[in-house]
Amino acid sequence: MDRQKNQTFAEDLIRQIIELALVEDRARDDVTTNSLLDYDREVTARVTAKEDGIISGIQVFSAAFQTLDPGIKIKVFKEDGVPVKKGDIVLELIGMESSILKAERTALNFLQRLSGIATLTRRYVEKLGALNITLLDTRKTTPGMRYLEKKAVQHGGGTNHRMNLADMAMVKDNHIKMAGSISHAVKKIREKYPDKKIEVEVKNLEELEETLSLLPGVHMIMLDNFSPGLINEAVKRNNQQVKLEISGNVNLDNIAAKAVEGIDYISVGALTHSFKSLDLSLNIEELK
Repeated sequence: MDRQKNQTFAEDLIRQIIELALVEDRARDDVTTNSLLDYDREVTARVTAKEDGIISGIQVFSAAFQTLDPGIKIKVFKEDGVPVKKGDIVLELIGMESSILKAERTALNFLQRLSGIATLTRRYVEKLGALNITLLDTRKTTPGMRYLEKKAVQHGGGTNHRMNLADMAMVKDNHIKMAGSISHAVKKIREKYPDKKIEVEVKNLEELEETLSLLPGVHMIMLDNFSPGLINEAVKRNNQQVKLEISGNVNLDNIAAKAVEGIDYISVGALTHSFKSLDLSLNIEELK
């Protein structure tokens, strides 16, 4: 899937996700708000940060409101990727009070979770500091939310690995079992998809040596759960022949130890499966 098709595919998915989220919450059938329509009026509401972090999800937050009510106007004070401090105003909404109340939770669910991913990603990027190593995400994303969550990783300063199974080939342990060997798996992929990049996951130095013997037919090697000592040995044997990626149980406490010179990438599943939502609140301003 080329970049333009991938983008169109993602935009279509995101529209479906927003509508599904509103339907899931039955936002249009809000019994509380629908009972109070006699008091409906145009109001101003503000989203405020209740803790420090990095913002992500402005577009989908806005779209959640405007899908329900296109008349809602939104003013953005903190764009995606921008740090916020506790007390900062992130957005301001002007629209009918009923519409704001109906879409509030759906929109905040998107914004808080995506900002949480961006905030955690920024912490990992800061841990890597000035090292010439790229932080990658994984496909360990919330079902249906991948394109939004991977965009949040970008907003935090990380880089997206393959977006989906069609982007490139990644030969993992179960594929090796299926084909019988790394060599057989790589051979078949090159025959079937000669234009696709191939990455191979290796679990020991023997598999590393087998994969190195297949160069230039492999574009990247993932060192899965290698200890710091084995990482150093793998770097030595690779001798800058191919890009190396570190993966497996990487966290904020051990990423610095794995950031060995000669490693090009470190992938972290925790970015999209172990984040904490950023604390944000939406409050309707008191009318004077």
